[in-house]
Amino acid sequence: MDGLDFHLLVAALRTDRADVESYHRVLSETLGSALPPGMVEVARRRTFADRVAGRDGQAVSVRVNTPDRVLVLRTSEHGGVAAEIHHVVRGVVISRKQTTVDDWLEALAQELTALAEKDTKARAALSRLLGG
Repeated sequence: MDGLDFHLLVAALRTDRADVESYHRVLSETLGSALPPGMVEVARRRTFADRVAGRDGQAVSVRVNTPDRVLVLRTSEHGGVAAEIHHVVRGVVISRKQTTVDDWLEALAQELTALAEKDTKARAALSRLLGG
């Protein structure tokens, strides 16, 4: 993917995504089949009603695991979205940085672009996300 596609990917990820649940849907439904197993982890809050009804509950955090970074997006105490980027060396988190959702999305787009350069399934899924 070239630089233009990277910017289109960031724009597509940013569109109408105001909560963790919507990012979870994009990562697990739109891109899920193309991403390696275990790359995306979702933590959910299940109410009693969710358990009785057999529902999964509401996504409260999404973790994207890559070899060098862990990207974490979670529901903040104030109802918004909080973003963190963890830098990883040999499986150990050496730093954690609070960041804006826009910076988190750019980091995610970088990781997805790098994955798409190596994997045809990922490239096809990103093309679908971009409407191509």
